Amino acid sequence: MAHVQITMLAGRTIEQKRRAAKRVTEVLREELNVKPEKLTIAFVEVPRDSYARNGVLLSDRTDLQ
Repeated sequence: MAHVQITMLAGRTIEQKRRAAKRVTEVLREELNVKPEKLTIAFVEVPRDSYARNGVLLSDRTDLQ
């Protein structure tokens, strides 16, 4: 059994997550011989005010807007 957790900023569409799940599954099947039925994937969406880089919340950064 394998589990992949993808942590990312909130805002991706359900269609983007569908495509990502499909491709991640394909890569793990091809490269690591993981059976798709034994793979789980979790998308963890984090708001900009809960993510920081270099000591600054992303919601406070103007260069990323």
